[in-house]
Amino acid sequence: MCGIVGYIGKKQAAPVILDGLARLEYRGYDSAGMAVFDGEKVNVTKAVGRLKVLEELTHGGETMPGLAGIGHTRWATHGAPNDVNSHPHFNKGKTITVVHNGIIENYISLRNKLTKKGYSFVSETDTEVAAQMLDYYYNGNPLETILKVLHRIEGSYALGIMFADHPGEIFAARKGSPLIVGQSSDGCFIASDVPAILRYTRKVYFVDEQEIVRLEADHMHFYTMDEEEIEKEATTIDWDANAAEKAGYEHFMLKEMYEQPKTVTDTLTPRLKKDRIEIEELGLGDEEIRQIRKIHIVACGSAYHAGVTGKYVLEGLARIPVEVDLASEFRYRNPILEEGAMVIAVSQSGETADTLAAMREAKLKGFQVLGIVNVVGSSIAREADHVMYTWAGPEIAVATTKAYSAQLIAFYLLAVKFAFVRETIDDTMYRLLLRDLRRLPDQIELLLNSKEKIQHFANRYIGARDVFFIGRGIDYAISLEGSLKLKEISYIHSEAYAAGELKHGTISLIEEGTLVAAVSTQPALYQKTISNMVEVRARGAFLLAVTNVGNREIEKVSDYTIYIPETNPFFTNSLAIIPLQLFGYYVAVGKGCDVDKPRNLAKSVTVE
Repeated sequence: MCGIVGYIGKKQAAPVILDGLARLEYRGYDSAGMAVFDGEKVNVTKAVGRLKVLEELTHGGETMPGLAGIGHTRWATHGAPNDVNSHPHFNKGKTITVVHNGIIENYISLRNKLTKKGYSFVSETDTEVAAQMLDYYYNGNPLETILKVLHRIEGSYALGIMFADHPGEIFAARKGSPLIVGQSSDGCFIASDVPAILRYTRKVYFVDEQEIVRLEADHMHFYTMDEEEIEKEATTIDWDANAAEKAGYEHFMLKEMYEQPKTVTDTLTPRLKKDRIEIEELGLGDEEIRQIRKIHIVACGSAYHAGVTGKYVLEGLARIPVEVDLASEFRYRNPILEEGAMVIAVSQSGETADTLAAMREAKLKGFQVLGIVNVVGSSIAREADHVMYTWAGPEIAVATTKAYSAQLIAFYLLAVKFAFVRETIDDTMYRLLLRDLRRLPDQIELLLNSKEKIQHFANRYIGARDVFFIGRGIDYAISLEGSLKLKEISYIHSEAYAAGELKHGTISLIEEGTLVAAVSTQPALYQKTISNMVEVRARGAFLLAVTNVGNREIEKVSDYTIYIPETNPFFTNSLAIIPLQLFGYYVAVGKGCDVDKPRNLAKSVTVE
């Protein structure tokens, strides 16, 4: 996600901000900017592209003198990556300046209200709304003004704010997005992560939910949303710089796995409006949804596996026929697309070569395309007729975890929305599905916090030669992704099979001690899967089972069982994949593999 750095003190602010932003580059970004108060006015410089462009524009910060400033590296969520949409954002007179991480969910309604009151907007971002609201409510008291605005904002935020008529102060606030403040003998700092300020201080305060901080050159004050000042204890950071980038985790992949509850929350909550699903950027009206006769999903790798789950969920809930194609096959088989068909192209980067080519093939044939992507302004996002963003933020590890989880959520939201519009589910089922969606982040966190059990089991299979994953229906889709995670980072040969296909050849590969991971989360298919488990166990397999809490019958045939919390059967992938991700990770770590950068693989496959 985006990076925030702010400084007020004895040093020139711009070089400190640039240095801090450089230490947050690992988080991923598409533009950068900073605002510095020079004693008379606030000067703002912004640039699309790498941080180096901003450094060159400002000669390393020398052309922006001043002792107080805020800076930002942006990962686009609202509006394409360009200079105008880059942060900082400000009011008309540049007397109030804002940097922001997170998503303001009600920004459209707030923007509409401000427009009616005569405000004009220059960017497409949700953040500019915060700057203009601060202007609207400003009464000369920054703290009171910030509180008024925060009480009206829905969503998540980490904010850095400067008021030109309060040059000796910087303000920060947090809800849902991480934020820290630090203090040294030379000044005070704000940052979205520890590495940004580790060079200057190891005395850090972690800003808690819905807290506001007022920073001065030599002091900082903490407040609640009720404007009550509170005392906080500093934490001394003893991480080295490398560990700090990973927030103390051994690898980026593990860190990103632990970011999945937040990723799911960020992708879900802006679309859940009271008792309805609203996907504002989608641009599909109810009548258009009713007219869809068939869906073709095209994707590669983990996105393809998310698409396989999407097929089961869309068909099961919305009763729309769905085909899923590997994008590399779709583009060359001269596909037949019938009238009323829609193509859904899924890609984390939005630049995957085969997926992009498949999308263009569909558009040439005259069919509308919906892009599910994580990168705003990417090729698929620009060229698709409709777009739905997965707000996972950047992934550093090559093997995807949180972006995959966000893609699953996108398919769930589409399926439930389409089903309700097409009246294939009633209002009661609709509410139950929304309830289960809202539970997913906490349930994922619960599974992640049980990692020791998975780690202990994984240590037994560091020397495995072959591992097989089996499942039926959605469980087969889960098995595909679980197998891929293991093979791509541990280099162990692993395959996933539809459990019903075992007797058609695969069972000949089972020998004494072979690990078989059986996924069984679909109650209607329990008995069928148990039969397959019995078959492989009779031939010497060691059985790992992943199943729903309460399905005790499976323990009779499994050697090791992992339970996932109760949820709707259509949503079990989001939970069952967590222990399989952890299993693959700990096997790879045990083997000493380069988990974040597995051999021969690239994060974004932009060539054929």
